[in-house]
Amino acid sequence: MTAVTHPQAANAALMVLLMDDDEASALLSRLTPEELALLGQNMCDLGEIAEDRVSEAIRDFAQAASERVVSAEGRMDKVRSVMTSAVGPIRADGVMRRIVVEEPRGLTALEIARWLEPEIILKLIADEFPQTIAVLLVQLDPVVAAQVLAGLPEEDQPEIVHRVATLGPVAPSALTMLEELLESRITESFGTMPLRLGGVREVAEIINSAGKAAEKRILPVINKRDKALYKQIESELFKFEHLFVLDPKSMGALLREVDSDLLIDALKGIDETQREVFFGAMSSRAADGLKDEIETRGRLKFAEVDAAQKRIIEVAKRLIADGTIILGDGDEDYV
Repeated sequence: MTAVTHPQAANAALMVLLMDDDEASALLSRLTPEELALLGQNMCDLGEIAEDRVSEAIRDFAQAASERVVSAEGRMDKVRSVMTSAVGPIRADGVMRRIVVEEPRGLTALEIARWLEPEIILKLIADEFPQTIAVLLVQLDPVVAAQVLAGLPEEDQPEIVHRVATLGPVAPSALTMLEELLESRITESFGTMPLRLGGVREVAEIINSAGKAAEKRILPVINKRDKALYKQIESELFKFEHLFVLDPKSMGALLREVDSDLLIDALKGIDETQREVFFGAMSSRAADGLKDEIETRGRLKFAEVDAAQKRIIEVAKRLIADGTIILGDGDEDYV
């Protein structure tokens, strides 16, 4: 900042007084002692400031700014530098990727890994250190991360979970090392191991986001082309947890069509808070009795719970189709 004349210093002093304390402090920290003294003196000498004086200072500032030429050269570097100072290098990089159209580039190894099937990821991280695996898991979708964790050696899982829980801030160097590892492993395996992208779950997520109208257009065509694929997509579109949004009246109508033993098996697979939507549609006596039966029911295999939940989903679909129950706010919200 070059030395300013007194009229300019008075305007500058007024502009600083209009800022909040944090902004003013950040600006003043960049001034020389001589500039601070001049600016501080003018701030003290301003006295009562009328509205027209504020308008005049802003007008003069705008006029001075309009006479400057802001070059586009180096703009990206300038914006990145400001962003990095404000939010740190990792978050700044994420922001810049969203707001700046840079030269075309291929997906990074980590970006590719986020789209891979769990069994492929497991092959990529075979024999890696727990800390490296922990850094990767927190970069993945939670569902995928859970499947990857389940596929790792059982004796390694507690240590990896502990590393994830105590990971804290991840240094840029750690992400760089992870990128290099994944790039090396993907390169080694390319051509011998297919990198599966997409899938039934991703299709279901896209259709859910597109809305009911898109579902009605797309799924009948899929059903004609590939009935097995249609059934897989349909099962992903309507999951047991979608029933959690049913109001008590609709839930009551559903439960009247479901056998008690089937309901017990299905509820064994969800936690107590999620069961409350089912208990809330019952009398207190019936709910207490069902809770006791769930507690006394022995251990069930996941396949048994899944089968029970799917049978209840089929009942719900039938009731929705005939208008007995409504899922969401209406037909357009049905998934």
